[in-house]
Parts: sequence; structure tokens; C-alpha cells
Amino acid sequence: MKSTLAIYQYVAPLVLTPCSFLLWRREYAGNMKLTLAALLVPVLWAYIVPGIGTNVLGVWEFDTRLRLGRFRPHHGFVFGSATAMLAWLAHAAPARDVTDILRSALVICSLLGFWNVLYDVKALQAGILRVYNQPWADGKGTAEIVLDYGPWFFGGFGAIYGGGMAVLELLDGRGALTMPVFLAVLSIVLALALVLPTAGYVGQSIVRHGHWGTRPVMKKCQSV
Repeated sequence: MKSTLAIYQYVAPLVLTPCSFLLWRREYAGNMKLTLAALLVPVLWAYIVPGIGTNVLGVWEFDTRLRLGRFRPHHGFVFGSATAMLAWLAHAAPARDVTDILRSALVICSLLGFWNVLYDVKALQAGILRVYNQPWADGKGTAEIVLDYGPWFFGGFGAIYGGGMAVLELLDGRGALTMPVFLAVLSIVLALALVLPTAGYVGQSIVRHGHWGTRPVMKKCQSV
């Protein structure tokens, strides 16, 4: 398993990044605003959130040959390219009303929540990923460790990403997606994707564990 994931983390981005770009460009009939948004949002999110979680907060750590501190420098494309591809597979048609926005948010939330939780469970089992949260300190299994944060970060991001892309599609369909509007909506989507899942995770960590969950937790201790 470790050798498979070790190969995947380098090969997948090289294959999936150009493929997802070309597929989204075809999906959007050459519309570069929508195409770039579909790829850039998950790539940027996967650099910012895990980058902070590893090298600033120290809650997560990658054990790979190529690292910058505790973070693998290609992680944004490992997550982002696969995410964009999964979203493309689930995409049916451009959003045309609020119902479509809600549907897109729910579908991508469920899709990313499931597959990324599964990936992190396998990465933990293979030793590529380490997570120093409360379930880890309590000696829980890999599934419980990942389920402590995964649904919030992966499912939460998926909901905002899916809904945000649908908003962009709706605006584009109504001829309102000018460059200033595009940049404003893109910035709002990324900001919400950074803040809301993190806030949800912190809130549930306070309720369940009595602390914010933003610092590594030691075995048999409450926090460092």
C-alpha cells in the first residue's frame, strides 16, 4: 500500500492535472474563467489548509521523501487534480437556478467527503500521513482519527466548492460573469472554503474534546 500511494502522489498529478483541465475546458465549451476556477480552487485550498495544518500548527505531518518541513510541496496538485477530476465526473449540466446550486453542493460534498476520508485512512495505514489529534492520542483506529476532521474539511470544502462552481455557472449563463465579478466570487468561494470547514471542525472539537483541536495532542495528555 505504501509503495502504491508513494507512486500515486507523483504520477497522479502529472496525469490528472492536464486531463482535468482539458475535460473541464471541453465541459465549459472553452470558457477559461469557469475552467480555471474548477481547477484552481481545490489546488489553492490544498496548499493553504494542509500547509498551515502541517508546518504552522503541527497537527498533520507527511512522511514522504520530498518534503518542506512537514508538508509535501506537491500536495496542492495531488489533492486538487483528483478533486477537479471527481467533480468533473459528477457534473451533469451548468447550474440554472438555486436548486441546481444546492444540488451541486450536496453532490460534491458527499463525493469528496467519502473519497478523501478513504484516502486519508489508507495514507495513515501506509504511514505516509500522520495526524496528532485527540483520537490518535486516545489510541483510536485510523478511521476514527480521520473521521474526527475529514467530514468537516473534505465534506465542507466539497459543499462550498460545488456550490461556488454552480454560482459561477449561473452567473455565466445570465451573462453577468464579467472579470471583476468572476474574481470577486472566486475570492469569496475560496475564503468561505478556508473559514467555514475550519470553524465547524473547531466547534465540534471543543464540544467533543474540550479543546480547539488546532495543536498536536500527546499520548495520555490533553495537549502540548
